[in-house]
Order: sequence, then structure tokens, then C-alpha cells
Amino acid sequence: MGLFNSGRLAEAAVDFFFPKQCVGCGKMGDFLCSTCREKLPRLSPPICPKCGKPQASGIVCPSCRQRKAVIDGIRSPFLFDNVMRKAIHQFKYYNLKAISSCLAQFLADYLATNPLPGEVLVPVPLHPKRLKQRGYNQSSLLAREVSKLVNLPVIENCLIRAKQGQPQVKTTSVEERQKNVIDAFVGRDERVSGKQIILIDDVCTSGATLESCARALKNRGALSVWGLTLAREIYK
Repeated sequence: MGLFNSGRLAEAAVDFFFPKQCVGCGKMGDFLCSTCREKLPRLSPPICPKCGKPQASGIVCPSCRQRKAVIDGIRSPFLFDNVMRKAIHQFKYYNLKAISSCLAQFLADYLATNPLPGEVLVPVPLHPKRLKQRGYNQSSLLAREVSKLVNLPVIENCLIRAKQGQPQVKTTSVEERQKNVIDAFVGRDERVSGKQIILIDDVCTSGATLESCARALKNRGALSVWGLTLAREIYK
């Protein structure tokens, strides 16, 4: 009880000196106010059951039929647009680490209504140079917060980014994104062997990063790998 009270007091002190402000409209009180939450661009079915992109037929999309993906599937509750884009940008590039618990709640809520096979959470890693520049890995922060909400353990540092490449956001085509992450990730040890993995990241665009991670994890014996990201960018 004492630890609980001290934690609440610390949180209250932080809120007093650094009040939360909605990233969408600027209203004080929370990182996302109720009005902006209602405006979040949700990604609703029908979707491709494999890659998770909107697909009118609800069956496997032409892209997924053409390529043999290693990842078992990708899911995202939101489109990468409007308020969700602002929230992720603040989280990822402007040091707003405190929003991680708010964003993680969206993923936990999604898992509650759209369960994925998973025993452990694995965050998509950053290259050590980029991690040093940014100071934190937003996917790790998300995974830790989701872990508290869904009672699944996080396995960190079982996956490393061995090849830096350029940021995926700077690539201009699906082919370029895929080439950019070929053999970029390596499974570090056998902790994932025999386990069902939920791979956590902030945004999925082409799915190339998640696919590369899934390949590395399965090379280390993972039974299945599902990607779960906050948002999906519809890449044309």
C-alpha cells in the first residue's frame, strides 16, 4: 500500500509541475483528450488477414499472394494519420516518453477484442547508433507498458539490428524498403525458441521491417510471429 501511495504521489507531483497537454488540440489534462480520442483514425475491417491492410474483399490481398511472407500476420488498430500521426511523432522524435502508457492502452484494448497468439512480447530494436542518438527505443517503451496491461513478459535484446541502413521513412518505394532491411536483424539467442511472439512497433508501412524481424526470430526457433503496431500507413 505504501509503494502504491508513493507511486501515485510521484505521478501527481509530475502532473502538477509538468501538466499533460493533448497532442491533438492542446487542451490540458491528458495527452489525448476525449474529443481527440474519438477522432482517432481507426483501421476497421475488412482487412487482408495476412498483412492487415484495408482490403475490400476481406481475403488475402494480391501482394501477399505473390510473396511468401515469414511473418504470420500484422495488425494495427489505427491508420497513421491525423491525431495518431501527431501522437506518434511526439512520442518518437520529441522525447514525449510519458505518452507511452496512453498509447500502450490502445494496443492492450485491441488485444482484448482481437486476440493474437502470443506468449511473449518482443520490441523491434533500433540500431545502436540510432539508439544513442535518440536516447530511447520507443518500441521498447511501448512493449513494457503493454506488458503491464496484458500480463505478457517482454523479451528484450533477443533481437538486434546489425545493419543500420537509412530510416524507413526516407525510402520511396516498397522495393526500396525491403532492400533496406534485408538481413538487418539478427536473433541474438535462443530465448524465443518454441515461443509464440508478438512483435511490437509504433508504425507499419510496407511491413518490411516486421518481416525481417520475424525471419530472424524464426531462425532462432520462434513458433509464430505476429506484428502489432499502433498505426498502419497506407503505402502507395
